[in-house]
Amino acid sequence: MGKLLEVKNLEVSFQTYGGEVQAVRGVSFYLNKGETLAIVGESGSGKSVTSQTIMRLIPTPPGKIKNGQILFDGEDLVKKTDKEMEQIRGRDIGMIFQDPMTSLNPTMKVGHQIMEVIMKHQKLPKSAAKERAIELLRLVGIPMPEKRVNQYPHEFSGGMRQRAMIAIALASNPKLLIADEPTTALDVTIQAQILELMKDIQKKTGTAIIFITHDLGVVANVADRVAVMYAGKIVEMGTVDEIFYDPRHPYTWGLLASMPSLDSDDKAELASIPGSPPDLTNPPKGDAFAPRNPYAMKIDFEMEPPLFQISDTHYAATWLLHPDAPKVEPPEAVKRRLRKLSTNYPQPIIVRESE
Repeated sequence: MGKLLEVKNLEVSFQTYGGEVQAVRGVSFYLNKGETLAIVGESGSGKSVTSQTIMRLIPTPPGKIKNGQILFDGEDLVKKTDKEMEQIRGRDIGMIFQDPMTSLNPTMKVGHQIMEVIMKHQKLPKSAAKERAIELLRLVGIPMPEKRVNQYPHEFSGGMRQRAMIAIALASNPKLLIADEPTTALDVTIQAQILELMKDIQKKTGTAIIFITHDLGVVANVADRVAVMYAGKIVEMGTVDEIFYDPRHPYTWGLLASMPSLDSDDKAELASIPGSPPDLTNPPKGDAFAPRNPYAMKIDFEMEPPLFQISDTHYAATWLLHPDAPKVEPPEAVKRRLRKLSTNYPQPIIVRESE
């Protein structure tokens, strides 16, 4: 398959009145061609900063890439000039933002906004660009595209505006599509349609996707692999089956336990993760999750855990995986959620019971 993107030891910070915020702290991951990687975590975990840094969209200043490499097709995007990145954005890497109304130009027809990208990167004449824009609107499921191509964003519903954003992102057949919380502002019915659309587009175009979200529930049917972020670091990474069916980090347990169930028979109260993420102007010593971790040991407050390897594809940064650590099982709320998941997905589920 081959790697399309490889992020190595990425560090990003922001200078603020309160001090330097260390938003991304040594993040490393890769993305294969045609693959979907979901990056999940609470607000403030660093996932959106990571995705915007890949696009080189963080404002400089106050933002700064302090360290690391972003290898895209073998070339380091960190070393690219702003002019070189202008060519890469849209042509090779497309991005779908959370709120289409702040991303679409309200004074321009939707078709013209799609055509701009096509004419800039594919050098097509205006007539051919319009035909391509209509084709893209049809691809993303907008009815009557010949009419809609001449309408303004305010004439579109919320779901249609998000589809239009996807059409713009796809206008130059990018190798990589970054979707930053693309369904958060939509109701659950439209959300499901957009997720299904992205899966369908990937099958048709072979585009690799990075899907940013705070909700583990939306990635179960979309992602191939999942990276869980907390306090600017990746704390667990694995295939979607490994993260959903055999999670190893207490933070991942908390995210899974807080997932709502659509099963009307499930009367269990949703769990929550106590406390709040740390202040990254002064990151804590040791494991940043330790103050919120009911299983934290003394070492968690003194030393940062490494990424322990569980399988060829599964890693987690928790001292609970050290050979000398006590055996700790996921809480009952997580086991219950995993059993519910096993009724919805055909793969065998792994729930480690206490011995």
